[in-house]
Amino acid sequence: MARITAACDRALLVTFAETMEARAARAVRGLAASLARAPIAGIVDIHPAYASVLVTFDPLRIEPRRLEDEIALRLESSPEGPETPPRTIVVPVRYGGEEGPDLEEVARATAMAPEEVVRLHMEATYDVAFLGFTPGFPYLAGLPAALATQRRDRPRRRVEAGSVAIAGVQAGIYPIASPGGWNVLGRTDLTLFDPGRDPVCLFAPGDRVRFVAEAAR
Repeated sequence: MARITAACDRALLVTFAETMEARAARAVRGLAASLARAPIAGIVDIHPAYASVLVTFDPLRIEPRRLEDEIALRLESSPEGPETPPRTIVVPVRYGGEEGPDLEEVARATAMAPEEVVRLHMEATYDVAFLGFTPGFPYLAGLPAALATQRRDRPRRRVEAGSVAIAGVQAGIYPIASPGGWNVLGRTDLTLFDPGRDPVCLFAPGDRVRFVAEAAR
């Protein structure tokens, strides 16, 4: 059962679970797709996350109680996930070296050889839970438990675009150069965010991702 609560005077938070769960992620995608497909007048934006959707609205156009009722009706009819089958996107990665500066540290933290870290990272199939942090940054669920590692104690001021990284039980890819504290295992040449492209983001929630090793340049 979803829980709808007021996040502030112009936002409602729809929570499906308290932890990262596959069923909650499907419910998030289902509600977000429903609201995007047939918008409710007064909604300003929709912000999906792992297990919740933040709905911001204009209180001069719709009352919070009415919006809550409208969302509750959508929850009764929304499927758990998009109607179209998920895409699988293969991401080539150059692991280690200057492009994967944290691979050795992750290997030490997990008591593995670097090659084993890379093998486990590539064997998994990841689900794009949502996009955030920077435009097009995919939060990926599905990291093998053996690779779960803490964020860096001191974040970097600059992480290069295309950096493939892990933190906690998550994986991700930096679309643009930005500060960041995740552990960088390698880098890809794929363009994740391009304002001149349609769609501008390479990934969408619900996509599946596989990583493959690419020879160093």
